[in-house]
Amino acid sequence: MKRRDFIQRSVMGVAAVTVAGTPAGILSACSPKTESGKGTALKISFQEGTAPGSSLNEKLDYMENLGIVGFEPGGGNLAGRVNEIRQALNGRNIKVSAICAGFGGFILAEDPKVKAEFDTTMRDIIAAAGELGSTGVIMVPAFNGQKPCRPHTLETRDYLTEQLHELGEYALKCGTTVILEPLNRKEAFYLRQVADAAAICRDAKSAGVKCMGDFWHMQEETSDYAAFMSAGTEYLQHVHIASRGRRLMPGEDGEADNYVDGMRALKEMGYDKYVSFECGTQGDRAMTVPAAVALLRGQWEQA
Repeated sequence: MKRRDFIQRSVMGVAAVTVAGTPAGILSACSPKTESGKGTALKISFQEGTAPGSSLNEKLDYMENLGIVGFEPGGGNLAGRVNEIRQALNGRNIKVSAICAGFGGFILAEDPKVKAEFDTTMRDIIAAAGELGSTGVIMVPAFNGQKPCRPHTLETRDYLTEQLHELGEYALKCGTTVILEPLNRKEAFYLRQVADAAAICRDAKSAGVKCMGDFWHMQEETSDYAAFMSAGTEYLQHVHIASRGRRLMPGEDGEADNYVDGMRALKEMGYDKYVSFECGTQGDRAMTVPAAVALLRGQWEQA
């Protein structure tokens, strides 16, 4: 064998052994990304106060004209509004997305009466959410101003997961879920990052316990992409969106309102739930709302 042929075959052999012994994860990380989420649709939802209109039907008419497919009502007196909401949505291409809180008390209350209020009102909302076919009821374990509150300890976390297990199992019986929402540190000390919420969902050991991300609160995250990926489709049940500075309509804070990194994660994981507006505006809603919707759709395509 010629020396040149020997060297060439030796190099090829070493390369083959190296590739064969390399973990598949490392090889795939170096491979071109596939467009697995290319066909994932952006399902935009509005909270009740987002669209202009003096009545629920006027708001829904406006939403329908914009192609909005989700409606996120508040949980306050939801049981008494089930028929109203059902009738308003009848024949429309709009479904109830998540339910935004509305319960009394809080789950980490030290005062038994406050905790009992939470248990009763939360279950009432969950039952109504199930009747409406909602994806889940959003909850925060404790806001900064809610006291007396259980301390931030491992024992409290264990207690929370036990309580959430019971709540999640009840939600499943009702045909819905409970959704943990991380907030920024100015609003809540206990739960601030999506990965933490996802870990609590896992440890609650109930398929009825999910979590969400809010682009405005996600200032606590180092990466929107990583935050959503940390929850994945197993736990991520809802997304809130607002401008990233003043919590206005997306676009009202200019270049800061870039959601492409997070949207790329949602598309890659095949996220099929809702991205819901939770924000105000400093302009005319007839102008700022459609502009925000156009911005999100454009960035979704870009992602």
